[in-house]
Amino acid sequence: MPSVFSKTGEREVWHGPLLRFVVATFTGPDGEQFEREVVHHPGAVSVVPVVDEGTAVLLVRQYRSAVDRDLLEIPAGKRDVTDEPPDQTARRELEEEVGMRAGRLEKLAEFYNSPGFCDEHSFVYMALDLDPVPLSAQSIEEQHMTIERVALDDVPSLIATGELVDAKSIIGLCLAREALQ
Repeated sequence: MPSVFSKTGEREVWHGPLLRFVVATFTGPDGEQFEREVVHHPGAVSVVPVVDEGTAVLLVRQYRSAVDRDLLEIPAGKRDVTDEPPDQTARRELEEEVGMRAGRLEKLAEFYNSPGFCDEHSFVYMALDLDPVPLSAQSIEEQHMTIERVALDDVPSLIATGELVDAKSIIGLCLAREALQ
């Protein structure tokens, strides 16, 4: 169903190497104009690496500066390579972060992370039939992260206790558990 709102323009406030901040102007159904702050983001991918005949996954624990703490997450990365298909980005991130190459990659979902203010569009995949490859950590955070093997049966309790609080990881792990049952 088409929206009764329309975007009429935007004014750039700041532009960095990854993000752009704009003030966008819209017209509502009654003709009233209004503004909203919007963050433009290139998008992201995340991957649930399945091991141990589908009973466990490989997660990373890495420092996240925006929340100033280490988070337990599925491997992920930005879609910052021009024209790279999302499944190829997922394969690259899987190799870089956990040193695994997927024999099969299945898309679990697409979603907007925070559509109230940001246009970041994410893809989450499940990686199966994994083979080890050399790690190639890119950022300082990746160079200091750890890789953890977690039983899929432990995912609900990790969410309930707050050990697992990253949205893309919760989405990916819950969908992977469902797909593997």
